[in-house]
Amino acid sequence: MLCDDHALVRMGFRLLLLNAGDITVVAEAESGEQARQMFAQHLPDVLVMDLALGGASGIETTGRILAHHPKARVLALSAHEDTSFVAQMLKAGARGYLSKRTAPETLVEAVRAVARGERYLDSALATRIDLSRLSEQSRPFDLLSEREFEVFIHLANGHSVQRIAELLSLSANTIGTHLYNIKRKLAVSNQAELSLMAMRHGLLDTGPG
Repeated sequence: MLCDDHALVRMGFRLLLLNAGDITVVAEAESGEQARQMFAQHLPDVLVMDLALGGASGIETTGRILAHHPKARVLALSAHEDTSFVAQMLKAGARGYLSKRTAPETLVEAVRAVARGERYLDSALATRIDLSRLSEQSRPFDLLSEREFEVFIHLANGHSVQRIAELLSLSANTIGTHLYNIKRKLAVSNQAELSLMAMRHGLLDTGPG
C-alpha cells in the first residue's frame, strides 16, 4: 500500500513496484486519515509511507496505525534526510526508511526486506546516524518526544496552535502545553526562533516530502 499526497509520485512508485513482478499494490492513500482507513480494509504486507502529508504527518499516522495493528510493517520513503526525521519515524515504529533520492531498485529491495520482517535503512542515512551518535553534542531535537517533534515541525512551518490542533485532532490547550515544553527543551522563546532553528537544520518543507 502506498501513502503519498502527490498523485504523480504514487503513480511512479506503483509502476516501479509492479514492474518488479512479485509485488502488488493493493491500495493508495493521499492522507494520513485515508491511510488509516484503507490499511484496516486491505491489511497490506507493507505500507510505504510518506512523511509530509496534508494533515497528520507520516510519523503520526504510523504511530496510530501501529497502535491498532501492532504487526504492521511500515517503510518510510521521504525527501527528508535529516537524522531527526529518521529517528522519529523509527521511534514511531517504522521498520525502514529510504530517501526519495535513492536508486529506484532500492525501493524494491527495501519493500521485499520489510515484507520478510527485516529492517531496512538507506545506507547513506545509516552512516549519518552512526556519525551523529558518535558526536559529543546531541542534536537538540533528540530531547523532544514524537508528538512534540511533530508539533514543532508544524509550528516551524508557520501553523497556528489552533490549526495544529485541527490537523492532529487535539485540543488547543494540549498543543499549547506541547509548545511550552518544546520552547523549554529547545531553549527558545517564540515561534520565530523555532522556525529559524528548523531552517538551520534543514527541517522545513521544501516540496514533496
